[in-house]
Amino acid sequence: MSTVDLRLDARWVIPIVPEGALEHHSVLIEGGRIAAVMPTLHADGIEAREHISLPSHALLPGLVNAHTHGAMTLLRGIADDIPLKPWLEDHIWPREARFLAPDFVHDGSLLAAAEMIRGGVTCCNDMYFFPDAAARAYSESGMRAMLALPVVDFPTPYAADADGCLQAGLAARDLWKHEPRLAFSLAPHAPYTVGDASWSKVVVYARQLELPIQTHLLEAPDERAQSVARYGIGPLQRLHALGATGPGFIAIHAIHIDQADIDLLATHACHVVHCPTSNLKLANGIAPVTALQARSVSIALGSDGAASNNRLDVFGEARLASLLAKTATGDAGALPAPSVLRMATLNGAAALGLEREIGSLERGKQADLIAVDLGGWQHAPCYDVVSHLIYVIGRDQVCDVWVRGERVLDSGELTRLNAHDLLARARFWQERLERQP
Repeated sequence: MSTVDLRLDARWVIPIVPEGALEHHSVLIEGGRIAAVMPTLHADGIEAREHISLPSHALLPGLVNAHTHGAMTLLRGIADDIPLKPWLEDHIWPREARFLAPDFVHDGSLLAAAEMIRGGVTCCNDMYFFPDAAARAYSESGMRAMLALPVVDFPTPYAADADGCLQAGLAARDLWKHEPRLAFSLAPHAPYTVGDASWSKVVVYARQLELPIQTHLLEAPDERAQSVARYGIGPLQRLHALGATGPGFIAIHAIHIDQADIDLLATHACHVVHCPTSNLKLANGIAPVTALQARSVSIALGSDGAASNNRLDVFGEARLASLLAKTATGDAGALPAPSVLRMATLNGAAALGLEREIGSLERGKQADLIAVDLGGWQHAPCYDVVSHLIYVIGRDQVCDVWVRGERVLDSGELTRLNAHDLLARARFWQERLERQP
């Protein structure tokens, strides 16, 4: 190898696999993929079409936001400090019934993509209506995304029923399935909003098309009792009986799971997405992350939507997840910095079935990576860079982002999206939503 497209020299490289930090290393990129990770001294004989020096920076895989509702950025802060049920039924669903449409989803998703890129997120798992409009937004932004095709039994502006949801979602997949930065999954909203007949159809489609299945699971404390009253069985056991579980099953939130649930998730190699900020803000509780880890369940991190969280900030989620685990268990060693950074990167990729392509800095993987500047006096001194990334640094220190080797954030500035345009779109929707009674 004599010439590469891009050479990045950094003070630290955090490959995730193997664990730890490599000092004074370079990442070489060719054709949108990682060609090598090597000591900078050894890279000096390799020519690069572009050479960037990052002397006070850490290079690491792009963060994966494993659960969000991107378009809900347009509902950010519209109904804060309200419990889940009235928040949904009295504030969110009425506004969605009034405004939900492709242009709403496109503009909200574009705003979400910009926020996530600025915060070091190179890939998200976005569950929302009109996935075609969201796909268009993510494609414009240059970000990687999994579009979770939503399914609910009740009528929405998106579709009349579950069959309509499946038809519309699969049509969007057919339209965008050749876009290399996009992937797809099937997303029944929750066990309590989707009946057995619709779940069975989802399972059939998922197996035929080799798509993951994801759902909100046991987010609120009353979901188990409701399921037992209606179906005679707990939510996860019901979905397992319907054939939904397995390595392609993603349980989002999983706050009120018990040991039997944990054992089932572990036995069938399911994934869990932990959304600590949203869980706390809606007073839903603290997910048993350490109990899941004890059974080797793979756990990723998600922000949830900006309507329930207010920020699409995976660095913030990582720090909070670690602190919550320590408080919940009384163990200061619970969920240490390397573990939670893996949750924010490689575990997120694994949940989406993309671990062979992204999530770590390894030869042959997609060049999705971020540079974080640790050179500021307010962050000094730095003794352990991985610990620093979790407990000291925030998303504002992300300065550069590459997706498939393309620089989509350059010294803090978006390269594909215009900040003034984004703000104008947000203000347009704010004026309309504020007029909603």
